[in-house]
Amino acid sequence: MSSIEGVHVRRLLTIPGIGPITATALAALAPDPATFQKGRDFAAWVGLTPLQHSTGGKQKIGRTSKMGERTLRRLLIIGASAVVQQASAGRGAPKGSWLARMIARKPRMLVVVSLANKMARIVWALMAKGEVYKAPAGTV
Repeated sequence: MSSIEGVHVRRLLTIPGIGPITATALAALAPDPATFQKGRDFAAWVGLTPLQHSTGGKQKIGRTSKMGERTLRRLLIIGASAVVQQASAGRGAPKGSWLARMIARKPRMLVVVSLANKMARIVWALMAKGEVYKAPAGTV
């Protein structure tokens, strides 16, 4: 592993739900962040965005596409599942945060995949901008 990939791995480890295995896999398997224009494009490459069907001005959002990098998608979902499990146990999500609201009103697996999608977008932003993750106040 090159020193640049090592720096990416250390930055990615600051994200909740991303451990050493996921961070290393992201650094090794993900293409250069400049390949994608935005985080949604990276999340779509991993296979974590909903399919969209639109006709006549109406837009319908369907199930998650599951097309893309299978290994990274699975690792992100496992990490997101751990974060949701901690938040459900009352130790992770502050009251009123995005994650707490999602857990209260949506099925657990939908919350897990939504959080994995959000994590993929954060991963792209950290790798593209070279910054360290800073948790927003009151959210995950």
